[in-house]
Amino acid sequence: MNVEDVPMVMQIERECFATPWHESAYLTEITNRSAFYIVACIDSEVVGFAGMWIIMDESHITTLGVARDQRGKKIGELLLVSLLDEAIKRGANRATLEVRGSNEIAQNLYRKYDFIPAAIRRAYYTDNYEDAAVMWIDKMNSPSFKTKYKALRQRLADATGLLLSEGVA
Repeated sequence: MNVEDVPMVMQIERECFATPWHESAYLTEITNRSAFYIVACIDSEVVGFAGMWIIMDESHITTLGVARDQRGKKIGELLLVSLLDEAIKRGANRATLEVRGSNEIAQNLYRKYDFIPAAIRRAYYTDNYEDAAVMWIDKMNSPSFKTKYKALRQRLADATGLLLSEGVA
């Protein structure tokens, strides 16, 4: 994600989230050395974005959003895989995120990649006080995770026709 991407990211942010981040938050995050923020583009148009913090051996996924008219095209999954690839590359062994309790589509995607519900943050979302499920992947460096992850990445590459680099898992 670059400064030039932020206006398009903000459009998607407002589509995806009842309480969107402020533009200044993204401008700060893209200069944060502990952060990694990316965009997905089709014909130079931003159609999705995601970000995380990496602190020591843990990755915390902070956001992931896809434009409403681009959902169901595996863009969210590509963004998630890109975050996990970078987390692994930077030495993370664990990953975490919070997701709305009602967002079954997102939770199913996260479960597919071995995120396991670990806790509930009561009234986490300020717009309606909905609970958040806290989900974790543990032991991303284990042979069992790496084998499953590599197979999932290959299926994603086959489904999208995109070549995903091999250097991480």
